[in-house]
Amino acid sequence: MQAGSRPDISLYTYRVTWSVEDHQFVATCVEFPSLAWLAPSQIEALHGLQELLRDVVADMEEQGEQVPEPLAAGLRR
Repeated sequence: MQAGSRPDISLYTYRVTWSVEDHQFVATCVEFPSLAWLAPSQIEALHGLQELLRDVVADMEEQGEQVPEPLAAGLRR
C-alpha cells in the first residue's frame, strides 16, 4: 500500500457468527483480530465493525502506525 493511501475497508476479511453467550451476532476481522462488534443482526454487526475499523485505521494513520493491508490486496499481485 502506498504511503498516505487509506485501505478500502470493504477488502478486509470479515466473519459474522452467532454468539450463544451474548445472544447477538458478532463480526470479526482477520486483519484486526482484537476487534469485534456485537449487534442483533448480521448486517448491523458487519456495518458496526466496518465503522469501527474506519476510525481505528484513521487513528493508526494519525499516530504513524502501519495499517494492516487487506489480505485480498495480496491476492491481486
